Amino acid sequence: MKAAAQGKRSLVDIAVDAISAALQQHRWALGTRIPTEPELAEELSMSRNTVREAVRVLAFAGLLEVRQGDGTYVRALSSPAETWRSIGSASLLEHLEVRALLEEACARHAARRCDPQAIAAMRTALIARTDLDDERRLDEFIEHDLTFHMAVAEGSGNRALCELYRYFSQAVRLNLRAALLDRSLPEPDQPSHRAIVDAIEAGDEAAAGRAAAVVTEPVMQALRQRLNLEERP
Repeated sequence: MKAAAQGKRSLVDIAVDAISAALQQHRWALGTRIPTEPELAEELSMSRNTVREAVRVLAFAGLLEVRQGDGTYVRALSSPAETWRSIGSASLLEHLEVRALLEEACARHAARRCDPQAIAAMRTALIARTDLDDERRLDEFIEHDLTFHMAVAEGSGNRALCELYRYFSQAVRLNLRAALLDRSLPEPDQPSHRAIVDAIEAGDEAAAGRAAAVVTEPVMQALRQRLNLEERP
């Protein structure tokens, strides 16, 4: 690990980049203690104050954890902010593909659990969702649509899967809006969403997964066909 001055960037920024690169390269394992400030300062040829500030920045970002009197430990190997930016820059098709995978998994797990309270929450959210009949209601419709799918995710009983879908659903919000405004793309309707809940209530995992796939597959097929046409010479 070596830090080098780059233009007008601050020494703290350079130290942050150097330590971040070491984390991404798995120089220190998750949960282990990193070298002390004096050791890092010597290695980076920087002052201890600069290293201390860099560690504070990375601790704030959730990558490091400073334990007073014990040292600094690796909390994560990559920044959630960087992950968010990467997801945000993905294409509409890529967003829909990942969303489809998550929604199918959520629906299957919800059918396996088949919790009556969770199913009631899904049906309530489904009633609020309705079909999009007025573009002036678009933002409201998106909120209701995401609420419905979050109800399915919560019904899965898998906290990690639910939180992953919650995190991802925020990233796809803008692309979802773009897809709904594009009238050349098929719009997932109310009956196709109702089929998901019906399959979950029946405890049919396979049918729940298929019903969830039906919601996004037509849009993805239309996008793939459009991309194929655009790529032709």
